[in-house]
Amino acid sequence: MFKLLRFMRGFRKECILSPLFKMLEAVFELLIPLVVANIINEAIPKGNTRNLAFSCGIMALLGVVGLTCTLFAQYFAAKASVGFTSKVKRSLFKHVTSLSYTELDELGTSTLITRMTSDANQVQTGVNLTLRLFMRSPVIVFGAMIMAFFIDLKAGLVFVGAILILSLIVFGIMCLTIPLYKNVQGRLDSVLDSTRENLTGARVIRAFGLEEKENIKYRKKTEALNKAQRVVGRISAIMNPATYAIVNIAISILVYVGAIQFNVEGLSAGEVVALYNYMSQILIELIKLANLIITMTKAIACGNRIQAVFEVSPSQKTITQEPIKTDNLIEFKNVYLRYKGSPEYSLEDISFSVKKGETIGIIGSTGSGKSSLINLIGRFYDCERGQVLYDGLDVRAYDPIILRDKIGYVPQKAVLFKGSLRQNLLWGDENASDDDLIKAIEVSQAKDILDSKPEGLDFVIEQGGKNLSGGQRQRFTIARALVGKPEVLVLDDSSSALDYLTDSSLRKALRELDYKPTVFIVSQRTASIQHADKIIVLDDGLIVGIGTHNELLDSCTVYSEIYSSQFSTNEKGGNN
Repeated sequence: MFKLLRFMRGFRKECILSPLFKMLEAVFELLIPLVVANIINEAIPKGNTRNLAFSCGIMALLGVVGLTCTLFAQYFAAKASVGFTSKVKRSLFKHVTSLSYTELDELGTSTLITRMTSDANQVQTGVNLTLRLFMRSPVIVFGAMIMAFFIDLKAGLVFVGAILILSLIVFGIMCLTIPLYKNVQGRLDSVLDSTRENLTGARVIRAFGLEEKENIKYRKKTEALNKAQRVVGRISAIMNPATYAIVNIAISILVYVGAIQFNVEGLSAGEVVALYNYMSQILIELIKLANLIITMTKAIACGNRIQAVFEVSPSQKTITQEPIKTDNLIEFKNVYLRYKGSPEYSLEDISFSVKKGETIGIIGSTGSGKSSLINLIGRFYDCERGQVLYDGLDVRAYDPIILRDKIGYVPQKAVLFKGSLRQNLLWGDENASDDDLIKAIEVSQAKDILDSKPEGLDFVIEQGGKNLSGGQRQRFTIARALVGKPEVLVLDDSSSALDYLTDSSLRKALRELDYKPTVFIVSQRTASIQHADKIIVLDDGLIVGIGTHNELLDSCTVYSEIYSSQFSTNEKGGNN
């Protein structure tokens, strides 16, 4: 948590002025019991109306000045806490986007959302209250104790005893609850993850009639969160009654001591009332301090969770290497890939080369490593052993942004963002003209979709592209990749929702592109890749065949079986 304080730079003035104004308010508040004592001892018994009016005026003035100090303190505390949290969120988002897929897979989406929102807001509240109350409460507590010593030594000792016992309770509860609040936030991650899954997959859940089952699972997670919150809540709840009890006992002792002093040693009634007021001030402040400690405890736990994300370093490191002169655009040399935490390799001994302008088909059964292989080209993951070369240079020697600018990537899941169609396509090249966008749409076989929309390129896409069909989303994501005119176009099973005719027209349009990109087509369909210059067949992370369609039919059993099963299915479908 304390490492996050580096984001307070730039708010030094606010961090000084807010506590300073609160301390001034506390000092003025400590003077009020003395004015009350003067009224009781001097103004009322002697009937001195002038003194009474003057004392009342002083109290009113102290109240106005105190209110002014409070307003300034609130303003500076809010400015510092909101500015601090904004910097934390921006820096956290930037850090998360710098992480590789490996770290993002390990952290998980739901916990990152929680830490950027709930945790960050809790830290903001903690910083705000700390700046406002952390200095005020000690000033009131210890100031009241010092003022009590000035009034009467024995009464001051009562203050000392009460403060020591209260400090032990407050800090003891704080030490107990910090790890418990961390557990609560972890449970919140689990609930958020379940919520996200259920809302995203609502149609699937309903289709299989599993609403009740998911409700039971969700109820278990919320009950676990509720249980964790109750445990920490019970411990935190001890603070207020314990504070009340100790302070009221101290007040009883104080009144008893004051009464004796009043009778025996001449302690005045005004001084007894002043001592009572000081103890009451301590009570009020300790209640505030108790709530502050609870809030600080939550903020520290949440801050530690945020700092834990900052301490996750990107596993991908840039290396230095001289480029090798080669005729190949992309080359895999004895590549091995293993995901973090997995005991087995996802890819083993992968070696092949690709020349500029070639079309490469990649096929294999589910889980054979097709997506893993192409993710190495854009360096979304780094291989554990071997090399992936792009234009004679290891991809680890490239700046990831420069490398990915050369690659147009269309993922398995077609992702579109809320906004106009134009805004989505401009992700490929923000400087592209409308003509460039329309050309890309034509190549992706989405021109008929565009023509059917009266708004044209200003057609508004809903979040996740919910107002488009699966095939429409796929075609627009392909168009987005084509807008940037990439050197390499990677289609990761991105035409699975297209009919065979549209798929064939798409592949023909790609071959006719004037800038001749190198195309990788990952597909489950042999029909989508049979005209590729080279087909790579994967089975359980191994290359079991490389060649053209006809060559593989004769030499690769896996490819031949896939083709035969699909050919038979297609024939049956055609007869129907």
